[in-house]
Amino acid sequence: MPERVVVVGGGMAAARLGEHLAGDERFAVTVLADEASPPYNRILLSAVLEGTHAADALTLRSAEWYAEHGIDLRLEARVLEVDRDAREVVLVDGQRVAYDRLVLACGSIPTLPPIRGLVRRDGTLDPRVHAFRTLDDCRRLDAATRSLVEGSAAPLVEEGRSPVRRPRAVVVGGGLLGLQVARALAVRGLLTEVVEGADHLLASQVGSGAGAVLARDLRRLGTEVYTGARAVRLTGDGLQLDNGYVLPCDLVVLTAGGRPSTALARRAGLMVRRGVVVDHTLTSVTDDRVHAIGDCAEHRRRTTGFVPPAWEQAEVLARLLRGEEASYDGSRSVARLRATGLDVAVLGDPERAEGEVVEVTNPIAGSHRRLVVHGGRIVAAALVGDLSRVGLITQLYDRGTLLGPDEPGQLLLPEAADAPAPLPDEAEVCACAGVTAGEVRACASMSECVDRTRATTGCGGCADVVRRLVEDSPAPVAVG
Repeated sequence: MPERVVVVGGGMAAARLGEHLAGDERFAVTVLADEASPPYNRILLSAVLEGTHAADALTLRSAEWYAEHGIDLRLEARVLEVDRDAREVVLVDGQRVAYDRLVLACGSIPTLPPIRGLVRRDGTLDPRVHAFRTLDDCRRLDAATRSLVEGSAAPLVEEGRSPVRRPRAVVVGGGLLGLQVARALAVRGLLTEVVEGADHLLASQVGSGAGAVLARDLRRLGTEVYTGARAVRLTGDGLQLDNGYVLPCDLVVLTAGGRPSTALARRAGLMVRRGVVVDHTLTSVTDDRVHAIGDCAEHRRRTTGFVPPAWEQAEVLARLLRGEEASYDGSRSVARLRATGLDVAVLGDPERAEGEVVEVTNPIAGSHRRLVVHGGRIVAAALVGDLSRVGLITQLYDRGTLLGPDEPGQLLLPEAADAPAPLPDEAEVCACAGVTAGEVRACASMSECVDRTRATTGCGGCADVVRRLVEDSPAPVAVG
């Protein structure tokens, strides 16, 4: 009888685990997704808002794919509790789903920042306020943006006349998601401003030098940035900051204040700190029949929130469930910012990693590059504005390659003006899915590449490189 694996959550970690277990007759896999859509790429939601991707292009695998591969995908299946004694998951409609192995892939949830006026007296959000976490959130914000842009453009276009008033948006939060949303709204035509409580942008990932370069880039692109300021009240006049300044706004988008979704684990009596505490096998330290992966998992007192570690966890757990040797050490972390006009890549923890720092900043050109080298190996990096060397640096970081004394500095210099050398087959081009240039070259088309390797289905930052590799690959030779 196949082992019953029940996955709670319909996000990117759950989808990746399903892909690794698909077709294995030793498992009967059930995925309980609380949204109405099959698992999709949340990282590219801002691209849907911007208008460069269609919503249906974000689907990682169709509902038909799950059925064809023997996976029971249940949409709008909200879990109420876990009965660990009976080894059953209880849904809000009373259904009980039995399991032999339970995988919590619940992701994270947004939390409301302490801003007075966000919630009206009747308990509903002010209609100007939007969260940005799910596809439904994205659709609501897209509709509100379209209405504002069309309304402001209606009376225009006689020579010499200017718009009545550009609609204004304020994004609360200067992290990766906040900057992506801000750029998307600005591209759509809204006058957009960013409010960040820390003293610089991307404070959780980069230092003040890189944050200053990002702020300068945003201002150059028409988006004002307020750092070291907190929003305290939403009124009819706009969003008031703690310095007394009021930002007029038609939209307020909340991108700060997310946390791992752990309520279900807490009610089940599992050990939870910030996330569900797991060991190197991604098993709950409370119950060896329960596992956690993705945003809701806490390993070595760390939660991640990024795609590459979530997908690595899914692969490791799949191997362990199949009885193979595997363990998760939590060392690999790669984050990319996907936003028009902004390029950021962060490897590891460049602000807290131990080692010698090699840094080059050119605020005029809008670039900042930082390597942390320990024992001759790259242990962390932050690249802003110039990602020409990101593939090579990622490869050296992942492999722990020993560098010569001059190599770290050379890696931070701009690419030579002549044509770059072709990427070797072993070079990693998709950090999210761990795909090499050779694996991409073996594919005859982009659709085949996506289906076989899952390249470009994470942050999307590798799309241009992958497309060039596929287009430059030799056509297959017909036989016979």
